[in-house]
Amino acid sequence: MDIKTASALRRLRLVSVPEAVSFLLLLVCSVLKRTTEFNAVPVMGAIHGLLFVLYVVFWADAWNRTKWPLKTAAFYFVMSVLPTGGFFADKRLKREAEDAVIATRARKEGVVGA
Repeated sequence: MDIKTASALRRLRLVSVPEAVSFLLLLVCSVLKRTTEFNAVPVMGAIHGLLFVLYVVFWADAWNRTKWPLKTAAFYFVMSVLPTGGFFADKRLKREAEDAVIATRARKEGVVGA
């Protein structure tokens, strides 16, 4: 894995958890708006919207660089629209990045001929 691909995956990981947290907070704010006088939906909506757009941009960049199959790319996109999906995406991306590092080191050391 080259440095640009690793960076694309890292950016996607860095935004996935905050995007998931902002989605959950937006849901809480929506409930509070309807049950109390507290209305933070405009602020949380803007924050979540920005993080969602960043997630989609970073997802598209990662898909372009990693050449994921459609099924994998669709999985990561679906994770962006589920309230806790960003946590699962982060976990899977972390595992994928670690596997890539192990494979790269093995190739450098001549352990595998891939």
